[in-house]
Amino acid sequence: MIRRSPFLLLFLSCCTFLNSYCQQKTFFTSDSVALYLRISGKGTPCIYIHGGPGAWSKTFEAMGGSELEKNLTMYYYDQRGCGRSQDAHNGDYSMDRMIEDIENIRSITGSDKVYLMAHSFGGILAFKYAQKYKDHVKGLIMLDVTLSLKNSLITQIHYISTLIGKNLPVNDTAFMSSFMAARKEIAAQKLDYKMLSENKSTVEKLDSIDKTNPGDFGFAKVAFSIPAYSADYTKETASLQVPVLVISGLKDHAVGPDHYKLFHFPKQQTVLIDGGHVLYYEKNDKFVHAVSAFVK
Repeated sequence: MIRRSPFLLLFLSCCTFLNSYCQQKTFFTSDSVALYLRISGKGTPCIYIHGGPGAWSKTFEAMGGSELEKNLTMYYYDQRGCGRSQDAHNGDYSMDRMIEDIENIRSITGSDKVYLMAHSFGGILAFKYAQKYKDHVKGLIMLDVTLSLKNSLITQIHYISTLIGKNLPVNDTAFMSSFMAARKEIAAQKLDYKMLSENKSTVEKLDSIDKTNPGDFGFAKVAFSIPAYSADYTKETASLQVPVLVISGLKDHAVGPDHYKLFHFPKQQTVLIDGGHVLYYEKNDKFVHAVSAFVK
């Protein structure tokens, strides 16, 4: 098979260079996996790395993320096996491969240094990319991110216990089964929206967009079986020498309202916002202001 170049197989659907606005729909990685990619805005390139594992970029873009396009050229992509992107035909969902997908996209931006903006689980991918390619990172924007899935999921269990008034067990060696049991408990009481936001209508809007997700969740099906995604990277933050903006919701019960306190980036700025896990929609003006101040 002829090796495909990510440069040559980038299909252009719309591009207007005079106002620095582009839309590009299909991008082939260096191992020939087709990723959904949309580019829009002006200014320094910023690659948005969605969460999940197994979510997509549409909810962020549609629910206020596009406001950043006034100051940044946003690169919205769906990770392999997610949303509008192709499943990995070779079954490669490794951390190294996911990092290379980001680097493949960075390589077509025309900039040696870019911003990475990560949400939720996407923080792990952004952090690992920055460790490997720190010379290509102008700054990290960590929005309600986790750098330890285990810590965040156990925090969720404790919050659910408080919310439903029931002491739910936590098995430290089998925390996923404890987590799934806790989620069933809170779903039965129709309070699961509170993991993301105090405002039920916010989560209903999020869900209405997610219902249009055409993917079959190829990445989500295997992510928790890959040890690298469940590792604790919080202690490693102290050695990453790039500018970092941490934005955390005071009521974010998805990753934990205190999870950010485990981060010790040497060049870290922290902005706390009175909201949940969907700050880009709940408190869009404060979110945009924090990002704009960081990138100027």
